[in-house]
Amino acid sequence: MRFSFTNRNYAPLEATNFLQGNATLARLLPAVQRMANLQRDCQEVLPAAFKHCEIFAFDGAELTLAVPNTALAAKLKQQVPALLQTLNGKGWQINNIRFRVQMPKGLAHARPSGEGLKLPETAVNSFDELSQKLEPTAANEPLIEAMKRLVARRRG
Repeated sequence: MRFSFTNRNYAPLEATNFLQGNATLARLLPAVQRMANLQRDCQEVLPAAFKHCEIFAFDGAELTLAVPNTALAAKLKQQVPALLQTLNGKGWQINNIRFRVQMPKGLAHARPSGEGLKLPETAVNSFDELSQKLEPTAANEPLIEAMKRLVARRRG
């Protein structure tokens, strides 16, 4: 029986069941479980800071963590000795932890909704009023024109 969105009698498989059901993909299962366990152990050590991070790579004795920005990377670098000690105590044998600034997967694939900013009528009126009250100098002219276009789009 083939899967169909209209046929709800066919239940989707969980990821591990799917990997086990395919001989080629089944070889990936130990690596997937190992990375999931390492991710969990990192979250136990750094629960607040690590919620925005994820394991990027684990090659030999070097762990690379993906962080969303340099500020968080700097904060986490201060925690490296404690993280190394705890992870090595759990049997991970990590000698070095590196950080890679990278946008999290959930944000990387986010698309704009297509809707513009919803301005209340009082805000549109305030932009209209300001565009009329600003002195029409060369410096103010682009701002005045932009506010007039904004008001026209919102009202029209």
